[in-house]
Amino acid sequence: MAKKLQVTQVRSVIGRPQRQRATLRSLGLRKIGHSVEINDTPELRGMIRAIEHLVEWKEVQNG
Repeated sequence: MAKKLQVTQVRSVIGRPQRQRATLRSLGLRKIGHSVEINDTPELRGMIRAIEHLVEWKEVQNG
């Protein structure tokens, strides 16, 4: 089974570069407090690392 990550937006995108806004949108995050579960892949980890100052994340148990 693939690991999952829960990502939650905790800071606003106001005043942030367009690239960071686009990264949040591509992860499926829309507003502060919104959470999504995504598969744990190197590509998505890199996206999270690029916006780590705007989000919190944790690993989620499957099942």
